[in-house]
Amino acid sequence: MQSLAIIGSQWGDEGKGKITDLLGQKCDVVVRYQGGNNAGHTIIVGTKKIVLHLIPSGILHDHCVSVIGHGVVFDPRAFKEELEDVKRGGIDVTPQKLRISENCSVITFYNKLLDGQREAKGPVKIGTTGKGIGPAYEDKTSRKGIKLKDLMNKEVLRAKLEANLIEKAVLFDHLYKVDYPAVEEEVEKLFELGKLIEPFLCDTFSFLDESIQQDKRVLYEGAQGVLLDIDYGSYPFVTSSSTSAGGIYTGAGLPGKYVDEVLGITKAYTTRVGEGPFPTELFDEVGEKIQRIGGEFGATTGRKRRCGWLDLPLLKYTVKASNITSIALTKLDVLSGIENLKLCYAYEYEGKEIDCAYPGIDLAKVKPLMKDMKTFNDDFKDNNQSSELQEYIDTIEKAVGIKVGILAHGPERSEIKFKQDYFQ
Repeated sequence: MQSLAIIGSQWGDEGKGKITDLLGQKCDVVVRYQGGNNAGHTIIVGTKKIVLHLIPSGILHDHCVSVIGHGVVFDPRAFKEELEDVKRGGIDVTPQKLRISENCSVITFYNKLLDGQREAKGPVKIGTTGKGIGPAYEDKTSRKGIKLKDLMNKEVLRAKLEANLIEKAVLFDHLYKVDYPAVEEEVEKLFELGKLIEPFLCDTFSFLDESIQQDKRVLYEGAQGVLLDIDYGSYPFVTSSSTSAGGIYTGAGLPGKYVDEVLGITKAYTTRVGEGPFPTELFDEVGEKIQRIGGEFGATTGRKRRCGWLDLPLLKYTVKASNITSIALTKLDVLSGIENLKLCYAYEYEGKEIDCAYPGIDLAKVKPLMKDMKTFNDDFKDNNQSSELQEYIDTIEKAVGIKVGILAHGPERSEIKFKQDYFQ
């Protein structure tokens, strides 16, 4: 196997970071292809806790090259802070280890300001992180965006920012009534940040092409989850990028090849941050217990995650939507000892029973059909597992039609068990 994609199969926060970290040991290149610093991958290495928002997890391995592809929206200010944090953590970050596409779209101060104002004063709250991700993708799609390569030329940057601000100024002045920096001020800040970023810039498409031709092992690291995909997710409560495996082809490139394996990272239960329908959400003490034991707070925002039972119709859908070939089942330890354990095996929707969701389904109108599962009390101290846990795993595999290749019962590298070999 030459290429592997790691995709979140739920609403994000499934534990992708630690899996990417472990598999990064076996590959030559790790690629981020979508999203921005609205992602948060928490990795525990010994006594160190490292949180990565923008830089790929491959940066933790000296033999690995980390790539930020052109599908990522890039906040230069956030990158500077993260770069400093990672270096303080003892991680060496050089242009040889980190390559950033010169064609990444830039998140400007105006993007972040607009994002925050919409969420605070707009008619519908989406539950965004306020990082400017959505407005930056809007600029990109409407062909008014700033690219990282523009930060190297002050005249080009000034002209593009002036054009970019025309419509936003009307919103800031007349709708939101908020102050914003003059174009020249933003030009100077971005130009200075461009000097920091310039050594890392390259043509990442060609770099990946060469790597693939040289039979390098490439890992594609997704951010968020399929249910937050702009097309496949629970719209409008989604992010603004293609979080599914399809985003690899548009956001990084896989010249002349396809992804050999797509690993869907799946929590043993379900969580969601922000607004939007959540069919299996728990509002009782069980939900609070899962939230407390699982430490369910966002790595990027610190927001409390809503918790509920595992939703198999949604999981089956994301497996199909992203061509997932195997599953990594995480946070099994959180469910150990939970009494009255359940999972959702189907929905009652518009008078019919369905076992697989689909794009555009109104999740606010589904009735989850629950199945009682036997409580498992595994302590995960050895390779043995109870028949009750195996039944839980078997039920998932049978429902979605693929195997569970990885079991995780904690944040440490030693708490991840591989049932399937990857990059062999």
